Amino acid sequence: MTSMRRNSAWMLASRASRSLVAALYFTLLARSLGVTGYGAFSSVCAMAGILAPFAGLGTGNLLIQEVARNRQAFADRWGHCLAVTLASGVLLTCGALVLSRYLLPKSIPVTLVLLIAIADLIFVRLLDAAAMAFQSLEQLHMTAWFSFALTFCRMVAATLLLEVNHSTPRQWSLFYLLSTALPALVALGCVTRWIGPPRWSQSSGPDLLLGIYFSISQSAQTIYNDIDKTMLARIVSLWAAGVYGAAYRIVDAAFSPVNAAMAAAYARFFQTGARGVRHAAAFGRRMGLRAVLFSFVASAALWIAAPFVPRVIGGQFAECSIALRLLSPLLVLRSAHVFAADTLTGAGFQGTRTAIQVGVALLNIALNLLVLPRYGWRGAVGTTLACDGALALLLWATVATLCARERRGEQTMLQDVVVQA
Repeated sequence: MTSMRRNSAWMLASRASRSLVAALYFTLLARSLGVTGYGAFSSVCAMAGILAPFAGLGTGNLLIQEVARNRQAFADRWGHCLAVTLASGVLLTCGALVLSRYLLPKSIPVTLVLLIAIADLIFVRLLDAAAMAFQSLEQLHMTAWFSFALTFCRMVAATLLLEVNHSTPRQWSLFYLLSTALPALVALGCVTRWIGPPRWSQSSGPDLLLGIYFSISQSAQTIYNDIDKTMLARIVSLWAAGVYGAAYRIVDAAFSPVNAAMAAAYARFFQTGARGVRHAAAFGRRMGLRAVLFSFVASAALWIAAPFVPRVIGGQFAECSIALRLLSPLLVLRSAHVFAADTLTGAGFQGTRTAIQVGVALLNIALNLLVLPRYGWRGAVGTTLACDGALALLLWATVATLCARERRGEQTMLQDVVVQA
């Protein structure tokens, strides 16, 4: 467990420093764009986030899975990951332009959508691929640096935006793209220098279907996390999307330590899962219990700090303090399900995980369609909490069922051996 503790320390340090920088970045951006401008930006990012997992078709996750078990597989898996990420990213950028006309308010300019799509669907995904390359070897100190570099560059860009008089979301999108492309290109160079170059083979990867499962799973996760921001912008107003988006951003920042632990433990789930679902489940329960205990404390801290938020990011975000208090239980609910999901992935049940997450994503959309027109961002809070709670129950119930099935299978095999003896 020494390497995992070291990796957790790296990721926690990265997340802590990243959270401080991100807080400054968020404050500068919110003050520059205002609540409506921030609503437009966050709604476009949410739409891009739904498409982003398909940029790569899960090849980054497959890279971790294969290399965690066989170091010699790196060059082939890395080459395949880069090729698929680039090709799919370009196609998805074109798709984002088409979808934006149907999902987003017409007041949002196409230029804003295009630049954010290029940043999030191509360069961020390349940066993620580089981070996963080091994560597959459990060298999370580099993964940590990449995450911090992206946030730092965006903070610098947000600082420069303050120098622009009457800054707009469209202007910010150009700063956003440049501040994303720079760390992505540097990260790719680091992989080549310190791990090795890619090998461009004709292989379609170890399991294309499994890669698609990873993509669908991540997209479903983004849907039940972020689709409400896009729907608020379309159905209610950019102001409502800005209030809710700002509060959600703060909750995400508070969840950073748990995300760090997830990243450090991810490769270990594949290693324990290779011995059976019960081994992965035991590991997942230990990690999950610690995360839930932390989240209770963090939720209380958010509740106490909520009234001070508008003083920091601007008076236009006055209702953000209410939204933040209502969203604070999300930390506990999310901690309750994230390690159950990774348990299923590590034990080879990615398809089962994907099916559950898609079901919850569809439930989230249906509930939002019902409640957003009447309750606005408060309705979005309710659907988010309900869906994350349902997800926790479904995932852990599935893990328990699979553990029981595995135990019965072992007992049956033992009985057969005794009879034959």
